[in-house]
Amino acid sequence: MRVVESLGGYSANKAVVSMFELGMSLQSLMLALALILVFLGPCPGKAAPPGELDEEAFELENYDLNSEMDWENLDVNIYGDSYDYDDLDQEIEVGTVAPDTPPPATQPTAEYYEEEVTLPTLPPVPVTLDFDGPGLFGPETGLGMPTCLLCVCIGGSVYCDDMGLDQVPPLPKDTKRFYGRYNKIQHVKNTDFINLNKLQSIDLTGNKILWVDEDVFRSLPQLQELLLADNNLQVMPELPVTMKHIDLRNNRLTSSGVHSEGFKDMSQLEFLYLSNNNLDYIPTPLPLRLRALHLQNNNIQSLHDNTFCNRHDRNFIRRNLEDIRLDGNPLNINLFAQAYICLPRLPVGSH
Repeated sequence: MRVVESLGGYSANKAVVSMFELGMSLQSLMLALALILVFLGPCPGKAAPPGELDEEAFELENYDLNSEMDWENLDVNIYGDSYDYDDLDQEIEVGTVAPDTPPPATQPTAEYYEEEVTLPTLPPVPVTLDFDGPGLFGPETGLGMPTCLLCVCIGGSVYCDDMGLDQVPPLPKDTKRFYGRYNKIQHVKNTDFINLNKLQSIDLTGNKILWVDEDVFRSLPQLQELLLADNNLQVMPELPVTMKHIDLRNNRLTSSGVHSEGFKDMSQLEFLYLSNNNLDYIPTPLPLRLRALHLQNNNIQSLHDNTFCNRHDRNFIRRNLEDIRLDGNPLNINLFAQAYICLPRLPVGSH
């Protein structure tokens, strides 16, 4: 009986000891958790690096409550990721959001008042050209501008078409081609083209030219082309022997206004246009290089044997002259067959 009691007492004591050890284990666990929270928990102004919380690590089923805790060799790092706390020595700046700055006070803007100003009405000033003053390329115009500001100058060509000019403007010395078409020029003076030794072409078509001073064109050493169509000329100006192209259509030229043998020495002349004038006969002799001769709508009534051919040389053939216009004249070309027997083609005219 005593043995049983002794055994019962021993079991009770053992149970008490086990309960005591279990309590100690729970206290140790709680102490360990407290230490972990001390080291890993939030501190004022400092925080451990963010991470995901492992909930399974804190469940009691994962701990051995019967084992004794070795407090001397306790490694707190086994309960979580290691962290280098030396980095906490660095100063951490906590950023703050700056308060919204109120906009500056709007300054009162000054009011602007438009005052209507009435300018006095001035009579219109007529635009005239004055070529007496000096300028960049010779005399300036009445507008105070050189010719190449009034006109257009490109690569030796001067374009003054349809500018309302009543005189030939002063031209740059290197001018090669001058275009003054469709203006109001009536008189071409000796000084208009002086010292223009490079000038090769002059086109004054569509002006109101009545007369041209003597030698105004003949003094140009390189002139090859002169276009004076649609003017009021009665006398053909004297021209240099360098001419290749002459256009005097739609003027009022008469046979007495064309110089005798005026084309004889123009050995390079190829195109001669004299249609729509008042010519009574064909001006002869004609250069051998002539290719086109337009005389339609004049007053030509007869032809001579020497007009195109050489009556003393029956074998003479004028091969270049293939374009002759005699239509619109009171002339029956069938009556003057000997006059064009040397031509490669028959003239155009009434039969």
